[in-house]
Amino acid sequence: MERRELLDASGALAPGIDPPLDAASTLGALELMLLSKLVDERAFSLQRQGRMGTYSAVRGQEASVVGSCLPLDPGTDWIVPQYRELPALLRHGLSIEGILSYWKGNSEAARIPEGVKVLPPQIGLAAQLPHAVGLAWGLKLQADPGVVMTFVGDGGSSEGDFHEALNLAGVRKAPVVFVLQNNGWAISTPRSKQSAAKSFAERGAGYGVPSVLVDGNDLFAVAQASAEAVARARAGEGPTLIETQTYRLGAHNTADDPSKYVDTDEKLSWEQLDPIPRVVSHLRAQGALTDEDLAGIEERNRNEVDRAIEALGAVRPPLPESLFDHVWSQPDVRLLRQREEILHTAAKGVQR
Repeated sequence: MERRELLDASGALAPGIDPPLDAASTLGALELMLLSKLVDERAFSLQRQGRMGTYSAVRGQEASVVGSCLPLDPGTDWIVPQYRELPALLRHGLSIEGILSYWKGNSEAARIPEGVKVLPPQIGLAAQLPHAVGLAWGLKLQADPGVVMTFVGDGGSSEGDFHEALNLAGVRKAPVVFVLQNNGWAISTPRSKQSAAKSFAERGAGYGVPSVLVDGNDLFAVAQASAEAVARARAGEGPTLIETQTYRLGAHNTADDPSKYVDTDEKLSWEQLDPIPRVVSHLRAQGALTDEDLAGIEERNRNEVDRAIEALGAVRPPLPESLFDHVWSQPDVRLLRQREEILHTAAKGVQR
C-alpha cells in the first residue's frame, strides 16, 4: 500500500499538487497545533509540580490529530477519543481547563458540557472503538447525518476490540472513521514487535473497510484523507480506516521514561520531521505568514493557556464520592453500597 504524502519535511508541496486547505484554514490549523504544543508543555510542568495527575502529551502528532478532525462539523459529528487527541477535542467544543481537570481527577469539572458531541476519554486500549461503531450505527438507523471519528494507537490495534469494531462497522456500513495513529510505540514496545504486517492499514481489507496510509506528520495528507473518509461516511458508503504514520516525540505519559528504550538517533531523525515547522515553512513560502503573524498566534495561545491554568487552580481536588458520579443515571444497590463504604472509610481517616 502506497503512503500518501503531499507536504514534504521542508514544507514544499509535491509537484502538480494543489493544497487541500486554503491559507486561512492552514493558519487556523497551525494555531491549533501550536496551542496543543503549549498545553503539553504547561501540563507537563503542572504534573511535575504535583498540581495535576498523569498526562499524555500529543507532541509530535499535532498534524495527525488536527488534520484528521478538520473535516468534522462539531454541530453534527461526534468524536470518540482515546487519550491523546487534545487539539481535536478543543476544536469540537471542550475547554482547556475542562480537559486538564480530567487529568487532575475532578470528574465534575471535567464533565462534557451539554451539546458537545464528544465521548469521555478512554484509557483502556481500544475499548472505545465498539462504542464508536455503536454510536455510528445508531446515527444511521435514525437517519442522522452525523459521522463518528474515533482514534486509536498502534498498540490498541492489537486488542480484540479493534478487530471486532472494524468487523461490525464493515458489516453495518456504519458512518465511522477510524484514525489509527501509528506513533512507533505501544508504551515501550516498538512497532516492529507488534505486527509483521507491512502496515496497520492493510488490516481494514479483511473486514471490507477501505483503508488509507498517510504520512501522519503531513497536515495536508492527513486532512485530505480525512475529508474523503468523512464524505464517504456521510454519503452512506460506510467506514474508513486511516493509518497516520507519525512519531511520539515525548514520553508515553508523564509516568514514563522513554530514555530507557528510545534510541537517541532515531528520535533525532524524527525531530527533523516535526509537523509544525513544515507548516510554518509552507505558509512563509506562500507569503501567508510573517514573523508578526506568528508572534500574534503565540501571544493569543499564551493568553488562552494562562487563563485556563488560572481557572484550573480553582478546581478542587476530587472528593471520594465523586468516583460514583455520572456513571449510571440510576445507581443500583451495589454501587450505592460501595459509595457508602468509601465515605465511611474517608470519614474514619479524617477522625484520625
